Amino acid sequence: MQSDWQTFLGAQAASYTDGIVSDFGDAAAELSATARSTVLCDLTQFGTLRVSGEDAQSFLQNLLSNDIREVNAAQSQYSSFNTAKGRMLATMLVYRQGSDYLLQLPASLTELMRKKLSMYVLRAKAKITNISNELILLGLSGSGAERALSLAGLAIPELAMGTTQNPAGSVIRIDQTRFEISAPPEQATSLWQTFGQLATPAGSPCWDWLNIRAGLPVILPQTQEQFVAQMANLDLTGGLNFKKGCYPGQEIVARMHYLGKLKRRMYLAHLDKPAAPGDELYSTAAQSCGMIVNATPSPAGGYDVLAVIQTEIRDTQTVHLGSTDGAQLKFEALPYPLP
Repeated sequence: MQSDWQTFLGAQAASYTDGIVSDFGDAAAELSATARSTVLCDLTQFGTLRVSGEDAQSFLQNLLSNDIREVNAAQSQYSSFNTAKGRMLATMLVYRQGSDYLLQLPASLTELMRKKLSMYVLRAKAKITNISNELILLGLSGSGAERALSLAGLAIPELAMGTTQNPAGSVIRIDQTRFEISAPPEQATSLWQTFGQLATPAGSPCWDWLNIRAGLPVILPQTQEQFVAQMANLDLTGGLNFKKGCYPGQEIVARMHYLGKLKRRMYLAHLDKPAAPGDELYSTAAQSCGMIVNATPSPAGGYDVLAVIQTEIRDTQTVHLGSTDGAQLKFEALPYPLP
């Protein structure tokens, strides 16, 4: 994180855990505000890779699960980078900045993925740079988010995943009431102060909770190589393109799609006990039937989670955390229909 930016947020009462803003003094109140009003989050839990050069598009097209040709100055997309066996190494948000492509992914994976992607450059005229310290990522959520963007003089994308390019930074509309803003450090302070006139500062876990409620998975170090993209619903959230051609793991992903052999799906659930990404799930048998993808405290108490689970077991048995007699998952409806 930029030291000046960290100092600025510290003056706003930010508390940090492992370099990420945990709260601004009252984590429970901030979670409650996230559920009912407009909040402003620092998104230091994410980093950014810049892919530049005349072959940047073709380079990414050959590696990612979505059709990179559809990303332009006005359109972003979700995507994944997979192993040859179709298992996800990272999920990411992809958008443009001029002729370059920016890949937003968890900070804990950013440098690792830079090195991994760089192994594929070979003779391609493409360069991959970790620019996490060159951009500040902010999140706005709630009914007042559009008004806060307008107050800052930022153009607002009309449709979900739409992007606008502004002198003060890029704006991406995640959904009806949620936006991400990537800004250079010299602009971020004034944007934060302007947004803060209408939005309550909230810790980074509040944004993670919004992603969970939206059914948007984030692959972390604990869950790398655990899931094929469809298991985590990337086919339902716009992270897969089945017509784009070859990329690592494409054959596995396509076979699942066209032959209909998907036996696991990602579900939204609530737990009364703490959970963490990578935690195993069990039904009545000693063998694991699933895994926690993401977990975070819920405004209602307890934890909300995204979990990949065997569909047959999800439909016929109770599912428990950690053991057959662990805390029971209470399933809730995702904001999109499952097949």
